[in-house]
Amino acid sequence: MDKIGLLRARKEELRAAGADVRAQIRALTDEDSFVELAAFSFSENAFYGDGAHGEGVVTGFATIGGYPYYLVAQNFAVYAGGLSKAGCEKIVKTLDAAEKNGTPVVYLLRSHGVRVGEGVNVLEGIAGLLCRASRLKGTVMQFAILDGEVYGSAAALASLCDVVLFTEGSAMCVHSPFVLSAKAGKNLKPVEVGGYRALTDALLPALSVRDMREAASKILAISDLVRIPMIDAELNDPLPALDRKADAAALVSLLEGGIELGANGCPEVKTVLGRLGGIAVAAVVFDGARLNAANVRKIRAFAQFAGCYGLPFVTFVDCLGVEPSLGTANSAALAEISEYLSVLDAIDGAKVAVVTGRAVGLGYSLFAAKSVGFDYTFALATAEIALFESAAGADIQYASGKEADREALAARYREEVADPFNAAKNGYLDDIIEPRFLKQYLVASIQTLVR
Repeated sequence: MDKIGLLRARKEELRAAGADVRAQIRALTDEDSFVELAAFSFSENAFYGDGAHGEGVVTGFATIGGYPYYLVAQNFAVYAGGLSKAGCEKIVKTLDAAEKNGTPVVYLLRSHGVRVGEGVNVLEGIAGLLCRASRLKGTVMQFAILDGEVYGSAAALASLCDVVLFTEGSAMCVHSPFVLSAKAGKNLKPVEVGGYRALTDALLPALSVRDMREAASKILAISDLVRIPMIDAELNDPLPALDRKADAAALVSLLEGGIELGANGCPEVKTVLGRLGGIAVAAVVFDGARLNAANVRKIRAFAQFAGCYGLPFVTFVDCLGVEPSLGTANSAALAEISEYLSVLDAIDGAKVAVVTGRAVGLGYSLFAAKSVGFDYTFALATAEIALFESAAGADIQYASGKEADREALAARYREEVADPFNAAKNGYLDDIIEPRFLKQYLVASIQTLVR
């Protein structure tokens, strides 16, 4: 028997079965850098037979931008990317290698769920895979690229990743979007149920990308922030424009190469990765937010990301405290605040806060106070720090038996009570600064903490 000829024939059969997924891998990785592992893995199954090429998943390693990554790519051409127990075990071996070598993992996901003929066997495989991926968090980064429809357990795997990238037309659901749409009495497309713009409440660390090349660019940029936490950079010149307007957009623009994660949910709280004076940071930028369970959960997850990968945690605070509503009162808001405080306390790295707008009640206590562990706390000269918003504070502070001009009293409250000098004189602020010098203060303070 011609063993070499047989090997070539088997390889050709594999390439034909995985032509599409291998084309996507080539588009994602550096030219000719992909090395496939366990290519001939398959399990015999009475329901499917033994023709599940590579268990419907392609694994191996490659470089992106010259840096190594392990790859796990579901082959939709084999049983619609259905997971099998052997396929799960094949992925777990890849994750074991990634942890051993300290190398990030990229999942290229497209799947309609599991191979139903395996019954409980595949459920055991999925349990092992999800636990293994969960344990990998904070050790090496995991990226999920959704390349089409991602349903069932593959969606659960994506949710465990540090960053989830949605390509055009992709959708992610635990259940079939057609079933969910029918139950709701609607006729929706998959992207209208589980697409990037539809998942506003899922609070995934998500990004929208056009194609594999843009996905590769984003993965490389985010990896560099973790892999190269500092690069040489000079302190920037003053930014006089901040004296005129220090809003959320202007603050985000301070971050060099800024990448906002999860912009599709809770836009009043922006979670951004970027650099300040060459130092990689994880920054939370508030945009006049009122706290609720969802946006605190978003902040908590981002703070956990910062802690896992040793990034300084920076808050730009313009937060009016907890949202006064029945919905918030009967929600997990307080539980999320408790979890956030635990995560914040566990962060060993630098923590710096700047009150850029109003810091009211828990908006100050949670995100700027020295007592929760912030190393440095600054306030812009235009900021306000107070127990209550101006109108409510004026009613309490200046209550009298006669009618008064509420607007005038609110202005008086801002000037007399909410002025950040009151916090500074009690030692709670390290400095009050002109907005134009904000970046210099931030860079200088973070440098003292990370060097």
